[in-house]
Amino acid sequence: MTTIQEPPVADRKPRRPRRARGRTELYTSYGQEMSLLNTRGKQLGVLAIIAIAAYLPLGLEDDMLAVLGGGLVLAIGAIGLNLLTGYAGQVSLGHAFFVGLGAYTAAVLSGDPDGRYLGFGITNPLIWIPAAGAVAAIAGFLVAPLATRLRGLYLAVVTLGLVFIGQYFFLEWRSMSGGAQVGRDAATPILFGIDLTRNGAYSDEQKLFWFFLVVLIIFALLARNIARSKVGRAFSAVRDRDIAAGVMGVELSRYKQIAFVISSFYAGVCGSLLFVLNGHVSAEQFGLLLSVQFIAMVLIGGVATISGSIMGALLIALLPQIAAEVPHLLPFISSSARESPNIFELEIAMYGVLIIAFLLFEPRGLYGIWMRIRTYWKGFPFSY
Repeated sequence: MTTIQEPPVADRKPRRPRRARGRTELYTSYGQEMSLLNTRGKQLGVLAIIAIAAYLPLGLEDDMLAVLGGGLVLAIGAIGLNLLTGYAGQVSLGHAFFVGLGAYTAAVLSGDPDGRYLGFGITNPLIWIPAAGAVAAIAGFLVAPLATRLRGLYLAVVTLGLVFIGQYFFLEWRSMSGGAQVGRDAATPILFGIDLTRNGAYSDEQKLFWFFLVVLIIFALLARNIARSKVGRAFSAVRDRDIAAGVMGVELSRYKQIAFVISSFYAGVCGSLLFVLNGHVSAEQFGLLLSVQFIAMVLIGGVATISGSIMGALLIALLPQIAAEVPHLLPFISSSARESPNIFELEIAMYGVLIIAFLLFEPRGLYGIWMRIRTYWKGFPFSY
């Protein structure tokens, strides 16, 4: 009778951890739980969302594409703020300042060197977009030491001061910004020999939408990997219990500084893309209202979630369109007000209403609503 001898323990191949069939939330290893797309449903869902988003330019009008393209750009800045505020717990009201730095860096690098204002004539966005993020990241590195000494309301007030300092800086340096009344026009971005702002086989809105979508996917994946890395876990520890994190060996000042630098880099990239999207940039665009909008994106979309930042940014981008329709839907508004409503004031009021409503009834934001829907259908027809 022959016996089969098993190989020594050292020579055995480690078995790949498997998830129990039908138990999508049951994992047998920590690495499996922390993987990027750890279920088949997530993999198929992300592919379906990307495919639908890529098809949208072929089925929507250019006006709506411009609005949605703005939402994609704002989502990049919202992800950066969420990494700082949602994951690291550092409240910042100065996000608009770093967005403005990115926009004016792109304006200077892409501007006409023989023109009226400062410019270097670089038309390739693959050069001046990361450069805009780098300049904003350097500014965030210089501001970061304040985060190691302040927290909560004091940190929020200090970062709010950056907005007013930035507006004064942008207005007074007229050779860079063009001044308060004139501003600067966007240069023509040329990517791989393709002019993104000139009609060809596809309209400029379609080409810009696809370009913004690709950039958003890259930065969303980068942020998701940061969140599930050692740095992201340190951010969460600092946010939840900074004193306990310090006792456990987490360098508080170092990781707060890293959070500010990463968030500023995302804001700079967002500003450079806004410069391309709007075709014009002026200092008034980077005021307190823009910072409030980014805070609203994070709170409405969902704190400490990448997908929530994207959902919140898209909702805020669509808010002007929604505000324009509200006066025609409310029966108690008079006909004279319906003919010429103050859309801007209504839009600002809707920011406040949405923030209050989500904080009171759904603190997890749109991401929390999606989680409720997903949990309901996974347990259907049982209520528990």
